[in-house]
Amino acid sequence: MAIHRVLALVSLWLGIVSAAAPLPPSKDPWYSAPAGYEKTAPGTVLRLRPAQGNLTDMIGNSSATYNILYRTTDSRYKPTWAVTTLLVPELGPASVAATVFDQAALLSYQVPYDSADIDASPSYTMYTTDESGPYSAALGLGLFVSIPDYEGPLASFTAGVVSGHATLDSVRAVLSVGLGLNLTAPRVALWGYSGGALASEWASELAVQYAPELTGTIKGAVLGGLTPNVTSVLNNISGKDSAGLAPSAILGITSQYPEVQKWLISQLKTEGPYNKTGFLAARHLTVAEAGATYAGVDIPKYFKKGAATFRDPKITAIINRDGVMGYHGVPQWPMFVYKAIHDEISDIADTDALVERFCQVGVNILYQRNTVGNHAEEGYYGLAPTVQWLAAIFTGIYPFAFKAEGCTIENVTRNDTASPLTKRDVPEGVNGVFALW
Repeated sequence: MAIHRVLALVSLWLGIVSAAAPLPPSKDPWYSAPAGYEKTAPGTVLRLRPAQGNLTDMIGNSSATYNILYRTTDSRYKPTWAVTTLLVPELGPASVAATVFDQAALLSYQVPYDSADIDASPSYTMYTTDESGPYSAALGLGLFVSIPDYEGPLASFTAGVVSGHATLDSVRAVLSVGLGLNLTAPRVALWGYSGGALASEWASELAVQYAPELTGTIKGAVLGGLTPNVTSVLNNISGKDSAGLAPSAILGITSQYPEVQKWLISQLKTEGPYNKTGFLAARHLTVAEAGATYAGVDIPKYFKKGAATFRDPKITAIINRDGVMGYHGVPQWPMFVYKAIHDEISDIADTDALVERFCQVGVNILYQRNTVGNHAEEGYYGLAPTVQWLAAIFTGIYPFAFKAEGCTIENVTRNDTASPLTKRDVPEGVNGVFALW
């Protein structure tokens, strides 16, 4: 579909003015699916608009920004919907997007928004938080960038199946409309850290059965700071500085199973300092707000039976189904996995086991275990090798720059003083793109 036809449809469908002030999703009627959407195929675009307010001006290197509401599938394989925000780089015959990538490169960047509040979704918070660095840089390098609200309308933080489905369907949705993206032979990559890696990993293992047509279009995935096991994470963070992730995670994953969430809420104490009201406050907190609210709190204290609550078969069943990676399919594209050995939120052993599981069935993985840094620091330390790896993926020289079969597992020492990953002795690719990266 030609770009001018799509833009005409935006006006025709919605009659909106892009300068309108953005509303939080909970108060914006646009964030809803039209009647009958359940009968459409996953990835179908249901609503489309230029992003509200001045987002295009706020995001560096962007020429246009769009919100796309699309049909996806929840963790119980029932129809639901999600939103992605598409950021368009500078276009034109002389643009980097055209001369280097033929306007065919799409990065799906999964933000770690880690919240049980729909108003913490990236499509809204990108107006108020300064986290645009990675995607602004990607735009400057000529990539289209899609940023999905992969937790869906229930803000189902840590629910892996819906997060993976929504990520894959965001790619389907973007590829169905283009909005300047060359759809002849698009090259797509996924990237996420921590909660964003959760969505990217689940997308990678679900694709073979849920979106098999994307297994040739998506060329690779970067997974940093993986959290392969929700139970392990909850055990690690309770009573620690990062305990604020726990209420949001518990409410998020159980939102996909209303009957279980209802039971769980019935198990909360109604009196004392750790009570139902305090726990459920997480429904309206961003990751930063929850972090400040629950830091150092022993989360099981909110429940009548303490930690035994999470050993109940009702809870273990949904975590085994929706919170443990590695059991829903074999990734069909290369993956770059990086993690701090001393990650305090998710045990390195959990990621070691996941990587080994995939290696045994033939997945192509580069896995770097950093000997320094914690969970948050590794998000920064991993940027340089991520950029190099993605450059190889998008320019098509990956088989020359990296081992394209089997697994490479290595310990590295990388900190804020380390130089970027040394360029391999390979051709620099189309128009010397490595110089840009």
